[in-house]
Amino acid sequence: MSIVPNSPALAEPLHGAPCWVELPTPDERAAIDFYTGLFGWTYADVHGRTIAVVAGLPVAELLPADGGFGWTLYLNTPHARATAEKAHALGGHVLRAPDDVSTLLADPTGGVIGFRHVPPDWLFGTDGHGAYAWAELNTRDGATADAFFQELCNFEITQIGDGQAVDYTTWAVEGHTVLGRQRMGRAFPPETPAHWMVYFTAAPEIGTDSVASRVLELGGRIVVEPYDTPFGRITVAADPAGNTFSAIDPTRQAPLSEEETGAPVDDPYDD
Repeated sequence: MSIVPNSPALAEPLHGAPCWVELPTPDERAAIDFYTGLFGWTYADVHGRTIAVVAGLPVAELLPADGGFGWTLYLNTPHARATAEKAHALGGHVLRAPDDVSTLLADPTGGVIGFRHVPPDWLFGTDGHGAYAWAELNTRDGATADAFFQELCNFEITQIGDGQAVDYTTWAVEGHTVLGRQRMGRAFPPETPAHWMVYFTAAPEIGTDSVASRVLELGGRIVVEPYDTPFGRITVAADPAGNTFSAIDPTRQAPLSEEETGAPVDDPYDD
């Protein structure tokens, strides 16, 4: 189950709100070709950095690197060093020493997340085909993850479902829902570690199924075939290097039955 709100972009970056995504890759040219073919990304060279662009706005960065954690989400923080210190005190692990701009952490359940200090005029596109749409932490210890991020980012946490058959929480900042947390169940192989899933928008005129087909044409693979949720039609894919991500068409909404969810699910965005 995935919760992807259709909310307008925030007027300014808030502490704990998503502000960037990046992909470390050993073959930058292959990554550029794949995501250009899939989402139509164009690219800008910004001081030697490869920045993907959708509708004139930056949406992601591709980094030349021998290793990494796949698609990596960054949350806004007013002070990267202070965030790293607090995360360590709360039981997290600092994976990259903080500088004045950013740090990379693992929460106590193992999910890898970045924090970045961004200026008020920071640009991060969240509209259009291939733009960032949503992200959620998949973990087997939801309570620990909720407590850690609530203390670290002062998130307002809302439980979706009954917390047992369906254990999914949304995290909000000043009333704006910004992230989700899903407890991994039997659908996930036992060896699957805690991880963040980044979602990109599949434009309605293209659709999730067409995105899935295009992934295969470009040499990627489909991890989860397209399926319907109350928040859009979703597929989980992997690029040719094995980096997983999701695509969602938020206009294709279909309610789940109680039998499918294990409990009634109230849509928190249905006023």
